[in-house]
Amino acid sequence: MDTEHAHLPLRGVRVLELGNYIAGPTAARLLADLGAEVIKVERPGRGDELRNWRLYAGTVSMLFHTVNRNKKSIAVDLRTGEGRDIVLDLVRRCDVVIENFRPGTLEKWGLGPAELERANPDVVLARISAFGQTGPLADRPGFAAVAEAMGGMRNLVGEADRPPSRVGVSIGDSIAGLYAAFGVMVELYERAVVPRRRPLRERVVDVALHEAVFSMMESLVPDHLAYGVERRRVGGRMEGIAPSNAYECGDGASVVIAGNGDSIFRRYMLAIGRPDLADDPGLADNAGRWARRDELDEAIGEWTRGLDRDEVLKILDEAGVPAGPIYTAADICADEQYRARAMIQPLPVDPGTGEEVPIGFPGVVPVIGTESLPLRTPGPRLGEHTDEILHLLGRKDAGND
Repeated sequence: MDTEHAHLPLRGVRVLELGNYIAGPTAARLLADLGAEVIKVERPGRGDELRNWRLYAGTVSMLFHTVNRNKKSIAVDLRTGEGRDIVLDLVRRCDVVIENFRPGTLEKWGLGPAELERANPDVVLARISAFGQTGPLADRPGFAAVAEAMGGMRNLVGEADRPPSRVGVSIGDSIAGLYAAFGVMVELYERAVVPRRRPLRERVVDVALHEAVFSMMESLVPDHLAYGVERRRVGGRMEGIAPSNAYECGDGASVVIAGNGDSIFRRYMLAIGRPDLADDPGLADNAGRWARRDELDEAIGEWTRGLDRDEVLKILDEAGVPAGPIYTAADICADEQYRARAMIQPLPVDPGTGEEVPIGFPGVVPVIGTESLPLRTPGPRLGEHTDEILHLLGRKDAGND
């Protein structure tokens, strides 16, 4: 891909990232993917803790490279006067500041909204924390696991007869990062079209992890308040929707089949050789099918177990029934659809061998045009761009190498 001449919609926007882990860096990564220049401030010596998370070899994890691609790194100690001055100097030259420290931390370092606004009255500030900047829990620390629990998600994940489980990624952090990036874009738009700006304290993008998760919970609360419904874990199903589940095939692989639409259901049952179920008036709508979900899953499972995965998918595809394989990482890497839209792109990275080799990373979402925008660089070395950024500020040495 031609990274140098690619059309990057946010080229010219400069973002200052303060913080670590996943949520804040994800918000900045989304902006960087679309062309923003992101300057990531890291602690001297140690850097972002994500550098060592899920580290299988070498000194920098692929998780760090994934979340911090397309960024620049400067090593600065925010707890010192010199570090504070460097950050404020950068704020004067940036459009956006993103931070995900515990509420009150930036204020303690003299880098709160008042100081940022004095440095740059037009700056956009996004703050991500466990419970937001206000309210009785604002000062409490918390990670995505807690947010997923308090946001209502954890209670719905897993089997009904077992304790709640969780999805295998830090989904709460990623959702919060998405909302923060969206809020930043809203503020950048307003800045471009509204001549008179409100004070910074009135336009801070304030993202709480648990609220970000809660916002994904669809009608969980309205159903409870309107009907007294308390949703429960239903395993691979979705409550109130049937038949939609994962089913094992004869070769040991599994597929997900979502045949819960009224018209789809009839085609589905005919495809699996069950015209009796297709013509059953009690199964004509979703409520009737949910009431008989065990019967339907038993019939579908009996059919899938008699065929290999590819046979199952071929028959369902020909019948117009939504279905798909349950992919592993290896399956994703081999998939033609991912390849056609440049959703796995190579970047030169040292995986711990002492030599850089091309490693595939997830492409940029959303696709703008016909394929994913090109990735430009992997996650930076700690302080890799310190000299470059200090030169931008007219400084020679931060004393933080």
